[in-house]
Amino acid sequence: MRVVILAHEQFPDRAKTAVGVLRYGDDEVVAVLDRTRAGDRVRDHVSDVQDAPIVDGVDDVDEPIDALVVGIAPIGGGFDETWRPDVRGALERGCDVVAGLHYFLAGDEEFVRLADEHGCELRDLRRPPADLTVSDGTASDVDAEVVLTVGTDCSSGKMTTTFELARAARERGVDAGVVPTGQTGIAIENYGIAVDRVVSDFAAGAVERMVEERAREYDVLFVEGQGSLAHPAYSGVTTSILHGAMPDRLVLCHVAGRDAVYGYEHVPISPPDECAALYESMADPVAPADIVAGSLNTRNLADNAARAAVETYADAIDAPATDPVRFGVGEILSAVLGEE
Repeated sequence: MRVVILAHEQFPDRAKTAVGVLRYGDDEVVAVLDRTRAGDRVRDHVSDVQDAPIVDGVDDVDEPIDALVVGIAPIGGGFDETWRPDVRGALERGCDVVAGLHYFLAGDEEFVRLADEHGCELRDLRRPPADLTVSDGTASDVDAEVVLTVGTDCSSGKMTTTFELARAARERGVDAGVVPTGQTGIAIENYGIAVDRVVSDFAAGAVERMVEERAREYDVLFVEGQGSLAHPAYSGVTTSILHGAMPDRLVLCHVAGRDAVYGYEHVPISPPDECAALYESMADPVAPADIVAGSLNTRNLADNAARAAVETYADAIDAPATDPVRFGVGEILSAVLGEE
């Protein structure tokens, strides 16, 4: 499928969905829409991903396209009205529109009308199934090994680490699958449930359902974590994933140099060893799991400083660590797979 990605004024640092689709998705990205970077190319800003031109809007894309993907997931998941002309333009061209917002496009009268007129689909990735239930507490019974990425904060590399580990495991010959729990992972895998949109009573059950479904297909599951246990807004989502997945092992993700919760700078992030202990203590009553590895986002550091930061982080959590994008996951994969 040929897609354009909407990332106005956010690419790349605040367009996690856009970067995730560019790095891990199977679709051909024809262009990225960002009016503040028009004229640039993707690889002017992010290496090791699909390259594509960055343009002002969908009307500047001359090539045929099949879908527009909203590549931004703002806090609160709202729809910015400045995006409306691009969504409208895509629909008028007969393109599907895919979005992971809390604002459902399928509830927007104009978009519904245009989709009907032009034979398009509106895909709201955060819309949960209607038949979810509470957890039965049975995820630990699956035959597959389950690994969960957890974080010291939101946007700390959990999705990236999940996909990098799954890819490396497959290259080693492991039958590995991903359990997506957020809109970016769902867009990449074309499967999953956005746990942050699920009624709280059913959130752990939603994760349990996915683990049990995918365990029938794969020997090892990498579950995409969300938020942080110490996040003032999203700790409930994190807890639901931790208890619903009942993982065998945990990977702790952190951003080098970040000492306060993103968007809540009055809330400090505890030292990594304390974060690791918190996750282990929260897992213990339901399904004990240890932090066996660490993932550190060192994007803002020079190479030498990045390597030193990874070593310091590994010492702090008493486990092997890496930056999965910069250095690969080879240094942690054996521990994550339970081979050490």
